[in-house]
Amino acid sequence: MSILVNKNTKVLVQGITGHEGQFHSKKMLDYGTQIVAGVTPGKGGEWVLDGKIPVFDSVKTAVEMTGADTSVVFVPSRFAADAMYEASNAGISLIVCISEGVPASDMMRVHEYLSNSNTKLIGPNSPGILAAGETKIGIIPGNITFPGSIGVISRSGTLTYEVLNALKSDGLGISTCIGIGGDVIQGMNFIEVLQLMEDDPQTEQIVLIGEIGGVEEERAAEFISRNVRKPVVAMVAGLSAPSGKRMGHAGAIIEGGSGSAREKIAAFENASIKIARYPEEVPELITR
Repeated sequence: MSILVNKNTKVLVQGITGHEGQFHSKKMLDYGTQIVAGVTPGKGGEWVLDGKIPVFDSVKTAVEMTGADTSVVFVPSRFAADAMYEASNAGISLIVCISEGVPASDMMRVHEYLSNSNTKLIGPNSPGILAAGETKIGIIPGNITFPGSIGVISRSGTLTYEVLNALKSDGLGISTCIGIGGDVIQGMNFIEVLQLMEDDPQTEQIVLIGEIGGVEEERAAEFISRNVRKPVVAMVAGLSAPSGKRMGHAGAIIEGGSGSAREKIAAFENASIKIARYPEEVPELITR
């Protein structure tokens, strides 16, 4: 059993005719993802990826014609909020937003809007979700992991890949990897995904990858101590980051001493959670 998505998930790609959309859609198809449609306003009626995928002008039409239930968003940041509104209004149950640089003001409105809907959101600024051996939605490389029993949750893109590769090199596979994104305002958070992994019978252990900025890791540590029975290994990037220095994206910034890696590591240690200092140490801390 995978989390949120599986081999039967029907995916549509918003922005499929753009360079990023086409490139990663091919990678997803190669992995076995069931992409049933693309959406680019004004290009309805076209076919892409060697004539395999039909393009529609709107998400609503794409859903009506193909039964798509999940959307992955590859559109410029200024159009991302509208793309998410459109997907939710069309009945999409899960949106995976890869777009970077979506304004926080836009995301505040999107977050409020989706809170009154049945649509879940991963992202923005997310590498996506990969259910090992079943489907990948987003940009997580499919060749750096294989099916297993470890669930991975991360705020960081590149660090996620390094940890997955370290696990694979040590003969450890994953159930599902979810990159929640590192922006200040996001969709699903650590706690929501931790609960899904705690409830998933295929996931026996959890790896949580955090970074500087905000208090999400501290909240996750408290939640784990009270609600998660499965073994958890945590890793926090940014030990050497100075106050006021942004790392990669909007959410990764220390302000006035708050949100530092040391504070987050201390929170995990207080919750008796094993801490990895670098990706290659994660497999060493996994309970075998």
